[in-house]
Amino acid sequence: MTEALVLGGGGVGGIAWMTGLLAGLADAGQDVSGADLLVGTSAGATVAAQLGSGLGLEELYARQVDPALQSAEIMAEMDLEKFAAEIGAALGSAASVPQLRREVGRVALGSRTVSEEARRAVIESRLPAHGWPERALKVVAVDAGSGEPVVFERASGVPLVDAVAASCAVPGVWPPVTIGDRRYVDGGVRSIANVDLAAGADRVLVIVPLGITEPFASEQPLERAVEELRAQGAEVVLIAPDEASATAIGDNPLNPATRAPSAEAGRAQARTLALPWTRRTP
Repeated sequence: MTEALVLGGGGVGGIAWMTGLLAGLADAGQDVSGADLLVGTSAGATVAAQLGSGLGLEELYARQVDPALQSAEIMAEMDLEKFAAEIGAALGSAASVPQLRREVGRVALGSRTVSEEARRAVIESRLPAHGWPERALKVVAVDAGSGEPVVFERASGVPLVDAVAASCAVPGVWPPVTIGDRRYVDGGVRSIANVDLAAGADRVLVIVPLGITEPFASEQPLERAVEELRAQGAEVVLIAPDEASATAIGDNPLNPATRAPSAEAGRAQARTLALPWTRRTP
């Protein structure tokens, strides 16, 4: 049986919550961190890369709740509802999903943000290891110029830090990431979790810190992708924050102060969950 772990977007609060959730599942004897395939989008790309680093879940959890171990972050204000409204207004004229992605890229390329160097340093500090793991890892981003999605893998020849930074480049908040002669934005512009990339796995666990609603129109929306995987014979479990976790993540998941409460809430939520299959310890 092949197993995939699909991790969606959700800012630093989402990174912490997913880490806590994974640690809590392990507490309950349901360690999923050894999945054969990791699919990461935005915050999920960070967590997927961290899982591939070789550090155990307890160490990764400590990096979220212990101030002495937390990564250096840049504070960013983000009101999710306001962000969606502003992006929506800018993209109102898009006649197709590909055109919408190009418009998002245009907005991102024209936005004033911190420098790419400053943002890359943040991503570097988040990742315990900067090399691609041996097991399969897919990191999703979108070409800011063409609007075309791209899936970075070990064979892509792109440094892991750059791939994760590209996947985490929230349009209008963080700078598009330069790789070669192209610039890339957040993989969530394609889909909140890009669940379809887990096709072929027998068991798929999807974790989405911001819930199931897509931030942008998508050709592969989460709910449809889950239905299609199930139609292909995969057993799919979807986990979103409960009320306490959603409160901990809050209205601004980019706020570094959400890390400890989000991790703690995720761990507590996981202890109430029961996966429908027997897990193996990696």
